[in-house]
Amino acid sequence: MDKLVITGKTPLHGEVTISGAKNAAVAILPASLLINGFCTIENLPNISDVKLSCTILEALGAKITWISEHAITIDSRNITSTSAPLDLTSKFRASYYLIGALLGRFKSAEVGMPGGCKLGARPIDQHIKGFEALGATVDVIQGKISAKADDLVGSSIYMDIVSVGATINIMLSAVLAKGTTVIENAAKEPHIVDVANFLNTMGADIRGAGTDVIKINGVEKLNSGFTYSVVPDQIEAGTFMCAAVASRGDLIIKNCITKHLDCISAKLVEMGATIEDLGGDCLRIYCDKRPSKATVKTSPYPGFPTDLQSQIGVVLSTSEGTSIINESIWESRFQYTEELNKMGAKITAQGKTAIFEGVDELYGAPVYASDLRAGAALIIAGICANGTTEVYNLEHIDRGYENIEEKFRKIGAKIERISE
Repeated sequence: MDKLVITGKTPLHGEVTISGAKNAAVAILPASLLINGFCTIENLPNISDVKLSCTILEALGAKITWISEHAITIDSRNITSTSAPLDLTSKFRASYYLIGALLGRFKSAEVGMPGGCKLGARPIDQHIKGFEALGATVDVIQGKISAKADDLVGSSIYMDIVSVGATINIMLSAVLAKGTTVIENAAKEPHIVDVANFLNTMGADIRGAGTDVIKINGVEKLNSGFTYSVVPDQIEAGTFMCAAVASRGDLIIKNCITKHLDCISAKLVEMGATIEDLGGDCLRIYCDKRPSKATVKTSPYPGFPTDLQSQIGVVLSTSEGTSIINESIWESRFQYTEELNKMGAKITAQGKTAIFEGVDELYGAPVYASDLRAGAALIIAGICANGTTEVYNLEHIDRGYENIEEKFRKIGAKIERISE
């Protein structure tokens, strides 16, 4: 079993380069199945979720060639199966994108119920509603989702709740459908725009991505032979921004889209950080004092991301005064607070609300990551804490952060991965 051993208390200084977006990559890879041809995808994050996605595509008959550590060519001309391996799809949440892609191209898909981080109830009813509106028959039985259709026909679909996964899945299944599909109350996250851009690059006709109404005009066929680069990761950038403030550091964040970070930047500036737009794809963030208290409420984009809730929770744990986080997306997102309390934090979490009474400092302790983003938060806590922290359950962290200990080491953290 691997663990990270972190010696705090270390202000972070230097430059960090952001990888491609995990949440975009794990949808773009299944989307490549829609092409009866090949494409090249660049700026892929080198993370376990991407590698697992590639393994599943190969099991379905796709040929994958690694051009570099962050670029692959996918040839999906010889798909031999529309049934994804149950043991693989159960390991991560984004496996459900295989349903939309396979259904869109082959009118048939069978995928195991998705796994991923345990953040509470994560139903896929909005996905199923979309597939059925397009004309598919969907059955959920024996831990598998089976979708079939004679034809897919465009339809108007109103999302009962804003769902990133369902919005993307409906786009995937609708690009080759007959007629026009309209998704109302669609999610607007940056990676939805990136997936739509990828689909349009292959010849789809999608309009309105990034707004709450997306229109997909079905096309007869898609193009082959193009190259596409994945958008930078908004959540990784936000993670390092939180780390800079929590550690009283000074970081330059490179390869980021600053507009995507507005919701994060505004909250950190409110807490006392200074942020400078360096132009292009860079920003500088620094904070040399104890952060101010704040109230944070997570909400769909362009609101504060739920995927950064635990990271900013570390900042609030040592802020001045009493802060509050209201979690509006996942009811089990506060599991990390128990681990922070082991490090001396004073956090009371109940339901979807957590109250943070700021303490002077945190202290090193053995802690366990309950999910991907909680793992990143505990690394930040260890960097800020007095003493030595050991972080366990690294498989969660490796799902979404590329070489995270190496990136932190380059900006001054004393962190080492050890195999026990």
